[in-house]
Amino acid sequence: MTSVTDSGRDASQGRNHGFMDELASFASHHKATRWRGSFADFLRDVFPSASQQFVRSSHQYLYDMLSWYRAERRDPQAGIATGNPKELFTNELYGIDDALDRVVEYFKAASAGSDVGRRLLLLLGPPSGGKSSAVILMKRGLEEYSHTDAGALYALQGSPLHESPLNLVPASLRGRFRETYGVDITGELSPYSRARLDDEFHGDFMKFPVERVFLSEASRVGIGTYAPHDPTTADIADLVGSVDLSKVAEIGDEGDPRAWSWSGAVYAASRGMLEMIEILKVKREFLYLLLTLTQEKNVKVSRFPLIHLDETIVAHTNLAEFNKFLQEKENEALLDRMVIVKVPYTLSYPDEARIYRKLVSNAPAFRAVHLDPHTLKLAAVFSILTRLTKPEKEGLDLPKKLRLYAGEDVEGFSVNEVERLRGDCPEEGMAGVSPRFVINAISNAITRSDRRSLTSMEMLLALKDAIQSDARMDANQKKVWVDFLVIARKDFYNRWVKEDVHRALFASFEDEAQQLLEKYLDEVEASLDQREVKDPITSETRPADERFLRKVEEKIKISESGKQSFRQEVVRKAMVAFKAGEKFTLDSHTRLHEAIEQYLFEERRDVLRLVTSAARPDDEVRQKISAVQQRLVVEYGYDEYSAREALNYVTTLLSQE
Repeated sequence: MTSVTDSGRDASQGRNHGFMDELASFASHHKATRWRGSFADFLRDVFPSASQQFVRSSHQYLYDMLSWYRAERRDPQAGIATGNPKELFTNELYGIDDALDRVVEYFKAASAGSDVGRRLLLLLGPPSGGKSSAVILMKRGLEEYSHTDAGALYALQGSPLHESPLNLVPASLRGRFRETYGVDITGELSPYSRARLDDEFHGDFMKFPVERVFLSEASRVGIGTYAPHDPTTADIADLVGSVDLSKVAEIGDEGDPRAWSWSGAVYAASRGMLEMIEILKVKREFLYLLLTLTQEKNVKVSRFPLIHLDETIVAHTNLAEFNKFLQEKENEALLDRMVIVKVPYTLSYPDEARIYRKLVSNAPAFRAVHLDPHTLKLAAVFSILTRLTKPEKEGLDLPKKLRLYAGEDVEGFSVNEVERLRGDCPEEGMAGVSPRFVINAISNAITRSDRRSLTSMEMLLALKDAIQSDARMDANQKKVWVDFLVIARKDFYNRWVKEDVHRALFASFEDEAQQLLEKYLDEVEASLDQREVKDPITSETRPADERFLRKVEEKIKISESGKQSFRQEVVRKAMVAFKAGEKFTLDSHTRLHEAIEQYLFEERRDVLRLVTSAARPDDEVRQKISAVQQRLVVEYGYDEYSAREALNYVTTLLSQE
């Protein structure tokens, strides 16, 4: 007989073997063939099989990487790629799909050879909004792609610019090369490789060694990163290099390309991508160099002719720096050579909660801490409230607007109005609380507590403390944000926690709710058809129960004037489900689901109050309380502590009503 210990060990070993198999599969799938040979070998053995692949620009290479990443998620049964080229981002970044679409559109247009490829891509947005994360994902994607056959890159061995071997072909032979291979060569040999060609190979470019290279930020191959220093001390040599005095002593000539330090960030990024962090903080001469590089694909440094470089520059900055940059008229020409993509905070609270969930799961200290099922959602509601502009439309307040942005049904408003609402407030999401602020508050709440559990109310208190102790905010802003905490609690958490407790208390809730739904449908159909309802037991007929219908509809604030259109919509959805051979259930209509829940909750309010508020419960009540707590734990994501706190909170709410 297998012991519990043996069983656990076997399960652990099974998981280990499964992960080892997954690692082996990944390594095998991404195994790259290393290659070295002369340029003659390259033209004979490598180039003919994929000539178009080896003349791609950096923008084409990046867009192909995005498409490859999508294809990697191919549906093995359907045999087609799922998703779209932004899938590289959407697995890690949530709620900023519009911005990611524009990033993908930039690369698509640039890869097609349009003038967009001569523009610098600038990501503009608030701190902790996803700009840096998007760039990091692109860099990691490039590294992985370069290890595949589709992403294979070859370069002149030893070149600090990792330049294409095709740059060796003399200008006089490039026309014939195009006739032979069907591709154009656009690059030029760097001063370094030209000097090496003359000195080591006496001009015989067919002997120049070529090797396959793999993009790597750590190795400074095809991926470069520049972070600004103090503008008064920043040296443009960080971008384009400078004379290496130690090599001058060896070579004896400052003008020799081999005496130049090719350590600049633009050389590291050649044929790949250069990330410019907080780009608008750099000196103007830096900007002109970068924009000339983007526009003309070359840079000019002392002692050398123009140096050809093909790389994609992706920069990012915050709104404060950008507004300061806009105020200087001499920057207009620079702005004209940028493609600016706004990357705002998400305005969808479910997506914001996903961000928090990812950040919490990434912190080992948080993984052992239980969060009640509404903690992160509630924090997200508060965050979105700080980012929204107060609506001017009559009947629409911030909580309703927030729900519309989350894709929820709101009485009196159509989901189709969301785009217009966003259009009316283009700056929404560019300010407000950052995910980092919320995570810091949650972290403080966890570290201050001896319990390995955090409830929604404790999280709200932690946010309140973070707001009141923040030296960056004035008193007015603090008051507004604390008021948002109150709105989040009253308009969202109170409803969520009451629904949980109600469902946990009544084990037959789903069956009862479905029966109420069916009764509602029967009564609605009778009302719309102006016919009577037949009692299944007595066979007596009666008019539709208008009182019952209105009691249900009033739970979600359906007005007397709006009841007819609401009922017609419900019947229409029920007919669609019927024709599709499906059952019309609570999940078939979100707002009616909410109305039925609220109706049932009101009908059972007295029972709920009795169970949750008994000061000295007898055995029967004690058993009910225990059963409710257990069901909250097993079925609704609470632990013992948070379930008990939820019951106490609902008791307080009921006593106030």
